[in-house]
Amino acid sequence: MTTTSITTYASRGTRHRRPRHSIVPFLVPLVIWAGAAGVLALWWSDTTSVVGPAGWLTGAGRITGLLAGYACAVLLALMARMPLLDHTVGTDRLARWHALGGRCTVSLALAHTLLIIWGYSLTSHTNVVSQTSTLVLHYPDLLKGTVGFLLFLATGVLSARAARRRMSYETWHYLHFATYLAVFLTFGHQLSNGADFVGNRPAQLAWYTFFLGVSALLAWYRFAVPLRRGLRHRLRVAAVHPEAPGVVSVHLTGEHLDELGGKPGQFLRWRFMARGLWWTANPYSLSAPAHPRHLRITVKTAGGHSAALAHLAPGTRVWAEGPYGGFTANRRTAPKVLLLAGGVGITPLRALFETLQGDVTLVYRSRRPDDFALRGELDAIAAHRRATVHYVVDEPAGYSSPLTAQGLSTLMPDLAAHDVYLCGPPGMTQAAIAALREAGVPARRIHHESFAL
Repeated sequence: MTTTSITTYASRGTRHRRPRHSIVPFLVPLVIWAGAAGVLALWWSDTTSVVGPAGWLTGAGRITGLLAGYACAVLLALMARMPLLDHTVGTDRLARWHALGGRCTVSLALAHTLLIIWGYSLTSHTNVVSQTSTLVLHYPDLLKGTVGFLLFLATGVLSARAARRRMSYETWHYLHFATYLAVFLTFGHQLSNGADFVGNRPAQLAWYTFFLGVSALLAWYRFAVPLRRGLRHRLRVAAVHPEAPGVVSVHLTGEHLDELGGKPGQFLRWRFMARGLWWTANPYSLSAPAHPRHLRITVKTAGGHSAALAHLAPGTRVWAEGPYGGFTANRRTAPKVLLLAGGVGITPLRALFETLQGDVTLVYRSRRPDDFALRGELDAIAAHRRATVHYVVDEPAGYSSPLTAQGLSTLMPDLAAHDVYLCGPPGMTQAAIAALREAGVPARRIHHESFAL
């Protein structure tokens, strides 16, 4: 066994057409910041003066409260699974924005609570404990708001990286539904008690419109569309085939599947109507280009849900949400492309390997030679399109090839001229990004999506 087992064919040199890139990823942050500026303008227009420590504390509490309320709606909108955002910005980037925004929202809500209590206690010349009791028990909707605030704090703690590592994807996913309840409970107290809304009818109408609009997006894209598509496409399991140790492919059949519009590189959230599986929808990439009559996913055992897929019975009903993600040919910017896969990360890259035009090279890393999934298909695709595949193993140790800038440059001497599509375990992805940047690949040409919590 050599360090790298290579299947090589001369490239056909298919002409590459430069894709058109959307401006949506650049506009979304601008729109979010413009909305935040509008919220600050609301406070500014309703504030005549700020005098003394109590005034400054209360003013800061009002600002943080307004921004926290605005951020709640933005967080929900980012995760509404709108195709316009999901297919252009990308699911992974939206998730990172959502995670960062979540930390900011919890911090703003906490600052709002502490500043308002402190400012009000100075104004009324009472201690903090007494003022807290007065606010919670005697101000309209503040008891509900307090419960919502505590739910936000609990969600923030459970979303911390150390906590997420100790729970399954399914548990983490369903605990996040508590944020819907938290937003509902905290919404009313801003309109009932907020100095910027009491008696300000235009501001109240704008706030209602904003939150009802976000609620409508969530109801449509998170619930109505998946239900409609489930009834329309009538997906069922056709067969389950082993591909490598702990890796299986699930073949599915259905009706009108061409209407799903799934592109190579995208994923769907799959809900298998079998015992122990029906209550959760997990993300798995398409491991072959979508066909009007059948789809395929390839899954590695990584938990209870994925392990159970190996035992699915043919005919099992399936509900699919999506397609999602921007990990597609639309991200391409250069004539040459490197597909860099680790483990089961080969699944979206296998579909891209078959369909991307032009000069495409695949590097597939795995722990042992037996762990390569779909190898026969990859070799057939390479032969058909006269492309190059490099199979790299980590074991045995004497034949391992470290994931470094030098190692990648040895395989690809002109690496810096490539677009790189990257998919693999989190550790491998981080190491690969560092190696690619060291090798001179611009960050804008490194494309990846992660499904880690």
